[in-house]
Amino acid sequence: MAESAAFAALPVGRTVTVRRTVSESDVYLFAGLTGDHSPNHTDEEYMRATRYGRRIAHGALCIGLMSTASTKIIDGLPGTIVSYGYDRVRFPAPLFFGDTVTVTYEIVERDEAALKTFARVTCTTQRGDVVAAATHILKIVE
Repeated sequence: MAESAAFAALPVGRTVTVRRTVSESDVYLFAGLTGDHSPNHTDEEYMRATRYGRRIAHGALCIGLMSTASTKIIDGLPGTIVSYGYDRVRFPAPLFFGDTVTVTYEIVERDEAALKTFARVTCTTQRGDVVAAATHILKIVE
């Protein structure tokens, strides 16, 4: 069986990055969209009394930025390529309002029989803190 053109274009080592400064508007729009109005994200006074000292962005917002990177890595490829899911999602440090986060998406493994790629995805702030990490799986469904 011949390898698909899309799968061939996704070799181990292929990497993309996405960068964004997370604003208060981003967090409030995300809270409105998801219904997650936790005081961790929306109550500055409450968060001042915590170890974080201020509001933090939703971890799931980082996953959305990971999704942006996965879309960027397949841009222009033929066929239908879908997200098969995220494994081992972690949020080891807080993402604060005003942080600039860089998402690095690197393909680290491929399963030719299943037409799947596995990527190491990390979200890192301007301070060098990793605020989210996961393995993302893409599936070519041509």
